[in-house]
Amino acid sequence: MRDLTADEARRLILRAQGFLGAEGRRGGAPAMLRRLGAVQLDTISVLARSHELVAYARLGAVGRATVERAYWSGDAFEYWCHAACVLPLEHWPLYGFRRQAFRDRRFRWHEVPPTIDKVLDRVRADGPVTTTDIGGAKNGGPWWDWSDSKIAIEFLLDIGEVVCVKRVGWRRVYDLAERTVPGHLRETELTDAEAVARLTRIAGESLAVATRADLVDYTRVKGQHAALLDEALHSGATGLVPVHVAGWPPARTRRASDRTTGVTMTGLPAARSTTPNAWADPAALAGGEPRGRHRTTLLSPFDSLVWDRARTERVFGMTHRLEAYVPKDKRVHGYFAMPVLSGGRLVARVDPAREGNTLIARQVTLEPGTKSLDAVHAALAEAATWVNCTDVRIDRVR
Repeated sequence: MRDLTADEARRLILRAQGFLGAEGRRGGAPAMLRRLGAVQLDTISVLARSHELVAYARLGAVGRATVERAYWSGDAFEYWCHAACVLPLEHWPLYGFRRQAFRDRRFRWHEVPPTIDKVLDRVRADGPVTTTDIGGAKNGGPWWDWSDSKIAIEFLLDIGEVVCVKRVGWRRVYDLAERTVPGHLRETELTDAEAVARLTRIAGESLAVATRADLVDYTRVKGQHAALLDEALHSGATGLVPVHVAGWPPARTRRASDRTTGVTMTGLPAARSTTPNAWADPAALAGGEPRGRHRTTLLSPFDSLVWDRARTERVFGMTHRLEAYVPKDKRVHGYFAMPVLSGGRLVARVDPAREGNTLIARQVTLEPGTKSLDAVHAALAEAATWVNCTDVRIDRVR
C-alpha cells in the first residue's frame, strides 16, 4: 500500500482530469472524452451547455462546433452513468447490466405504455426521430406529465433498443441501436460482475485517486451492483490499488463486527500503522510527480472534477452546491456559480451572465486565503473570447 499526502493526491487528480500538464490537451475533445470516461449533460445553459464547458475548461477556446462533433459524430452515445452523460461508444457493453435492470423493472419514472412496440416500429421505419416526430413529449401538464410516446421512447433508450445519437435544440434524437452501435459491441456480452469491474476501473482512471464512495458516485451503482463493486475492488478485478491519503477520512467498515477484526470496507486486512482509505489508478501512481502548467479556468458545476460535493470538499476544501434550484433570495453564491480553478486550487466562484457583447460576473466570491482577483480576471478574459464577448464586467465581489 502506498501513502500519499493530500497534496500529492490532489495533483494526481488534476493531471488525470486534464488540468495539469500538456497531456490533457492532446487529441482534442475526442481524446478528452475517453480520458474522462463520462461527460455529464445538463439542461442549464449560461455561457454554454455544461458538456461544452467541460471541454473548454481543459482545452481552452476550442470551437464549440468542434466539441459537438466530438460528442455526436458516431463515436459516442448518451446513457446513464454518473447522470445522463456522453460516453465513448466502445463502452456500450459495460452498461449491459444497467439496461437489463431496466428491462427487469419495466418502470423508471412512469409505467411503460402498451404502445411501446408501435413506437419502436416507428423508429425502425422513420428513424432517426425526435419526440416531436412520434407525437410530442408532453400531455400538457407539468414537465413530468409525459406523453405515452415520450415514456415509450425513453424506456426503449433505457433498455438499449434505441440510442440517443445526438441532440438538436436540446431534444434527443433517437435511432435503432442496430443502426448506430457496431455489431461487435452489441454482441459483446459481459456478466454483471465483469461490467461493474471494468466500469469501476474507468472511474478510477478518470479520478486517479478515489474513495469507494467516489467510485460509487461516478458509476451510480447500488444494491447488488454496489456489492459487485466492493467484490471487484477486493479481488483486484478493477486493477485499482489501495492507498492511504493523509487527511482523508478513514474507510468505514462494512459491518460492526469488522471493527473488531481489523477488516476495512474493502475487505483488506488493516495495516499496522495506516489503513487504506482510497483507491488509485496504478498508471497514475507510476507516472511520477505531476508536472507542467496548471489551467486557470471556470468550471461547470457538473464537471467531473467537482461534480461530487463531498469529494470537492475533501480534495479542494470548497463546499460547493448548485443553487439554480434554490429560491433566489436564499442563494449565497448565485444561480450558476462556477468554481475558478487556478494553480491547482479552487480560489473563487463566479456567477456569470451575458449582456450583449459583455461577459458579466454578477458576483465573485473569493475563497478564504484568496486576496487577489488576478485569477478571476484571467479566467473571465479567456471565457469572454470563447463566447465572443468583447468586454468583461464584475458587478460584485464578496
